[in-house]
Amino acid sequence: MTIEQTAAARLFRRLHGEGLLVLANAWDAGSARLIESLGAKALATTSAGVAWSHGYADGHHLPVSLLVATVEEIARVVRIPITADVEGGYSGDPAEVGDAVARVIAAGAVGINLEDGTGAPDLLSAKIEKAKEAGARAGIDLFVNARTDVYLRELVAADRHVEETLARAERYRAAGADGIFVPGVTDAAEIRKIASAVSLPLNVLARPGLPPASELEALGVRRLSSGSGVASAVYGRMASVASGFLEDGASGPLAEGAMPYAEINALMGQD
Repeated sequence: MTIEQTAAARLFRRLHGEGLLVLANAWDAGSARLIESLGAKALATTSAGVAWSHGYADGHHLPVSLLVATVEEIARVVRIPITADVEGGYSGDPAEVGDAVARVIAAGAVGINLEDGTGAPDLLSAKIEKAKEAGARAGIDLFVNARTDVYLRELVAADRHVEETLARAERYRAAGADGIFVPGVTDAAEIRKIASAVSLPLNVLARPGLPPASELEALGVRRLSSGSGVASAVYGRMASVASGFLEDGASGPLAEGAMPYAEINALMGQD
């Protein structure tokens, strides 16, 4: 723990009370450096993007050591607060999750996303408690963003989405969560209901059909994440360009929309 990391933790928490915090999720040091240069106030990782960059599928397949190494590399090149997506903590044992979170904090993170997935709410509550304990031991006021997959995984019938989300959010708040992440919700009325009923900052995930950022802020949302969206867009563009080049070897399309070599190199060469 450093004075800089302690200050970053305070700043990250404060950003959740200053309008809508928009996070374009990164997956490695290079993408993090670029996103910071574009004016990002904080930096979040995407579990999917980090896993893909190492040749793993998303969904608890990434070794914790590679996640920790990625956070370390990102912390080396950015000066803004970092929050890491640790999925479900890569274990069903809350104590092991606490150990993994401690390693992520030591790597430079001041916040984490921790999800319930298809697991029992009691399990995520126990993981949250261990994560907060890890932060306290490190001297970091760790921001735990508790993600509930009620919408994303259709854990209950659609007419019970809001009810179940609020019930889980309260349990996670009681366990020590600092924010509530509800990926999959897009309906404005439902977003307003959740935001008004939850006493913690509400985070939603960018996806088709989601209201624009200005409306989300008015609805009470305090954090908007791109999730795997930016990484997916990059992979899509790469697949298009690479497949075209493999087919005809034409050089022209490689330069279309490309960031100049010198500009990228200068960005990566900054101290």
